[in-house]
Amino acid sequence: MKLMNIKYLFFIVLIFVNSCTQKTENRKTFNADDMMIRISEIEIDSTDLEEYISILKEESEASVRLESGVISIFPMYEKENPTEIRILEIYKDKEAYESHLQTPHFKHYKTTTLKMVKSLKLIDMEAIDEQTMPAIFRKLPKNE
Repeated sequence: MKLMNIKYLFFIVLIFVNSCTQKTENRKTFNADDMMIRISEIEIDSTDLEEYISILKEESEASVRLESGVISIFPMYEKENPTEIRILEIYKDKEAYESHLQTPHFKHYKTTTLKMVKSLKLIDMEAIDEQTMPAIFRKLPKNE
């Protein structure tokens, strides 16, 4: 019986140590100074809005799902003016951004929507509160 308790205790300690090590590793790999954060301001021709949004949704979903260096491609639009699109883009680093530009899903998005875009402004940003950044979106329940 004591041997069973010792094995059980050892197993719990092993899980705890592994959990702590994983959290430490995650902290080591997160560096806000290396991140590339951007807000894209895009004005879309109103006649192309529905098609543009469909293509954008496909591209943003694929980017986050397929690219480990893409932290966020979060598209949204102004409530009062739906043709004014904003995208919060967060990449692990400049290399992840450069890699993103070469993906088939981004190239498809760029080439098929080019004629729909009336204006495009890319605004590079810096994080203010990097301690909170790892918690972004964590609280949202998954839609399944």
